[in-house]
Formats: sequence, structure tokens, C-alpha cells
Amino acid sequence: MTRNRIVRWVHVSDVADLSSLLQGGELVLTRGAALKRSGRRYLQRLLAAGALGVLVEVEPGNSALPTSVGAAARELGLALVVLHRQIKFVEVTEQVHRRIVAEQFEEVDFARRLHENFTDLSMRRASATDIVDAAADLIDTPVVLEDLSHQALALAAAGQSAAGLLENWERRSRLHAGGGCPDGPEVPWSVTAVGRPPAPWGRLIALGADSESTRITMVLERAAQALVLQRMADKDRTDIEHQVMAGLIDDVRRHRLRGEEEVTARAFALGLRPAPAYTPTVVRARPWAYGTDAVSDHRRNADLLDVVVRTTRAQGHTGLFSVRGPGEVGMVLSLKVPRSGAEQRVLHALGDALRRDTRRTTDAADVLIGVGETGALLSEAIERIDEAAHIAEVAASLPSTGRVIYTASDTHLRGLLTLLRGDPRVQRFAESELRGLLLHDIENNDDCIKVLRGYLDLAHHKTALAARLHLSRPALYAKLRRIEEILHVELAHGETATSLHVALLALDAQTRNPTPGTR
Repeated sequence: MTRNRIVRWVHVSDVADLSSLLQGGELVLTRGAALKRSGRRYLQRLLAAGALGVLVEVEPGNSALPTSVGAAARELGLALVVLHRQIKFVEVTEQVHRRIVAEQFEEVDFARRLHENFTDLSMRRASATDIVDAAADLIDTPVVLEDLSHQALALAAAGQSAAGLLENWERRSRLHAGGGCPDGPEVPWSVTAVGRPPAPWGRLIALGADSESTRITMVLERAAQALVLQRMADKDRTDIEHQVMAGLIDDVRRHRLRGEEEVTARAFALGLRPAPAYTPTVVRARPWAYGTDAVSDHRRNADLLDVVVRTTRAQGHTGLFSVRGPGEVGMVLSLKVPRSGAEQRVLHALGDALRRDTRRTTDAADVLIGVGETGALLSEAIERIDEAAHIAEVAASLPSTGRVIYTASDTHLRGLLTLLRGDPRVQRFAESELRGLLLHDIENNDDCIKVLRGYLDLAHHKTALAARLHLSRPALYAKLRRIEEILHVELAHGETATSLHVALLALDAQTRNPTPGTR
């Protein structure tokens, strides 16, 4: 049928054979002489030439079209409009062509605005949230950016309730990825992958948007390109808000200095006290809300750096300090230790002082400190700041225990997966291992993931697991058999159990602590 097909042009002609004059998509206006003589053959030629239909004027006093013409048009899927009063075809063509040209101009203008908006965002190195906001503004539809673990990284609500849009988001997104309609068929989702194929790292989703709309597709694809460029730029961007000491730290980490002598000379000139060993440390404030004003965010980070430097020096220590990111300060300390073996006591005293002063002077409710392995060489300690940052990051993902100081002994496999939680390869691994079970739980309101997690956490101890879950042993055995059927595995197989346990830990790390820098 011709419904919803777009008329590209209007052609006026009484020629019996138009096949050599049409290019496809036309509506033909005619007086009907050829239709009266050989209606089916005329319509077949129009169809072969790509025409969409015919509008025929039957002049008063002339014989009507044969009834077989209407039946032939229906059979061939061509629109047939019969007029029983005389009109000026030139007025019809003028009106139709004016609308077609106007629509084409509107599409060209929209494409121009789309290009200018996203080019400007890329030039300004806009955040992912800004890019998602721009996409939603252009199509007046809520847009969500999610990663491969179905965690919503950014949302532009387009005037709707953000809480309502993100309610049960992970469950709804998994259902859609599995081919379902999470919000019903009347609320379609338009989805575009973000990242270079065949390894995208996220999805852009326009909620309630017609997936067949050319504009929706154009906007989502352009926004996806902008997000890829933003991600690439962020990988190598140096934070210009670092203080003077950050230059030395950065030079060491990038191996731009010639040797240890130059490193220590510059550090001592900046006030670092010589010491037998230097301690890499990262202070992380939490919670640290992401603001909408870059200037105020810069001021808050500067205030945090200020209090860390003042408190550390007040405790008698010296160091090199640098803002690593929102709510995070990296430093290499030369600790003032009264006697050998008292480093831990000194660190805990410093941690308590930093917690106290940070609460007083910033809006952070708490701080935690990751401590890396000390280095006899200053350059070694500086390069281990990343290790301390990893420890602090893992500590932030753990349930709060009231501790301030964390070391490498507090992080194991969970720490590694927390560090790698933003890697699409880790997310794909977790999804591949657990997708079937996650979808089963969502669709059947079941708790197989909970059972599997307990089974692995308790090292396959079924009696202890049955007691923990308040299940009879036959019921637990049935659950475990169901899990094996869904995943097509044997839980007793050591490598299989290890793989599933790692996937669960990766999923937990992503769920507890989404990728930094997103809203």
C-alpha cells in the first residue's frame, strides 16, 4: 500500500506511457484519457516507473472511469484519486512543490544547526552530560547515556521527571537489549551504539522516540560521535588547575626529567624535606557532588587542596601535592617520624586530622586515604601515586567501617575489578557470563543471582547457604540446578565457578561505583 510513503514531486501529463519521464516517488496529475482506454496497463507502467499514485480529473459530461481501474489500483498498491469537478493543475503543483521545497529546506537547516551545535560542543570539550543535554534539546525527547553494564551515566530529562525515567533502569534496559518492550509498545526506544565498532562502550537511548525518524537517528549518531571525541580528548588531558607542585609530579610520571638528582633538587626547592623513604598517598573526599559550574568546582577542589596542605604541614610533615580530579588530592609525603616503626601511628594521626579539618572547611562528609608502597627514591614514590589512588578508589567502593587509612593489604581481586570497572572489555565479560541469569531474574522475579553469589561466597558450602537463605536443602538444590540450566554450566567445575565469581564481582563494582566523571 502507499500509506506513509512520501511524495517526492508532482508530474502533470496525459501521455499514455510515462515510464521514461518519471524517476520515482511522483504523484501524476492527468485528465484520464489513457486510464479510460487501458486503465490496468497505464497503472502498471506507472508502478514500474516508481510512481506513488495518480490524481485524475473527470470533466463534467464525460464518461466516468471504468470500475476495473479502482480494483487495479488497489491490487497494484497505487493511490487513485478521482476529482469530479475541474481544478487548475498548476495551482496543485505550486502548492505541493512549495511544501516539498520548504520541507527540504527545513531538513537542510536542521542539519546545519545539528552540525554547528555539536561542533561547538567538541571545540569547548563539553562533558558527556552537556552532549546528552544538547541531543535531548534538539529532538525534545529524554535521552539517556548508559554503559555496557546498563548503568545510566547521564540523563537529559527534557522536562520530565528524572526519577521516573530512571526507575528500575537496569532492569528495563536489559529487557530492551534482550528484545523486549520495557515501557510497552506505545513507548518505543531509539538506540544508537557509542564507540567504534565492533567494540562500542555505551548506548544512547531516546525514550519514546520513533526509531524510524531520520532526525532522531541523525541526532543520536552525531551525539555518539561527540561522545567518542570527548572520551578520546579526556584520555590525554592534563588538569590545568594543578598547583605548582603538580608540574613536578607530572614530569616524573611522564619521564621528562633526566634523573633522581634533578627530581630531588626541584622537590627540595619546593619545600620537601629529605627523608630515608617517601610515602605516596591519595586523599579522597566523599561524597563529592558534581556541580554544574566549572568555576565553583575549581574553587571547591582548591579548597580541598588547601586544607590537605595546611593540615599535613601542621602535623609536621612535608610533601608534594596535586589535585588529581574532583574531590581527590594526590601527594608524596616526607613524614616526620619520631622513632623507627611508628609510621602507621603517624599516618593514622594524620588521617584523623585530615578527616576533622576537611569536615570543618569543605562540604565533604568524610575522607579516606589510600597509601601506596614507600620508595627510597622520590621518583619511585611519585610513580606509585597511581597505586595509592587505586587503593583509595577501592576503599570508596567498600562499605563504610569508620577507617581512614587503607593500604594494599585491604584490596585483592575486588580492587583490581574496581579499577577496571570502566573498561568495556570487563563489562562485556560480566554481561556475557551473567546475561541469561539476569534476564531470568528480571522476567520471573526470581533471586538466582542472590543464590549464585551466596554459593560462590561460601565456597560451595550448601548447608551454610541453605541456612543463610532460609531454604530447605531440596529447594536449594533445585535452585542450583536451575542456575546451571540457564547458564549451561556445571557449578562444581572450578574454572567455571571462578569465572562466574569474577563476573559477579565486576558487576558489583560497576553497580556500587559507576564510572567517575558521570552524572
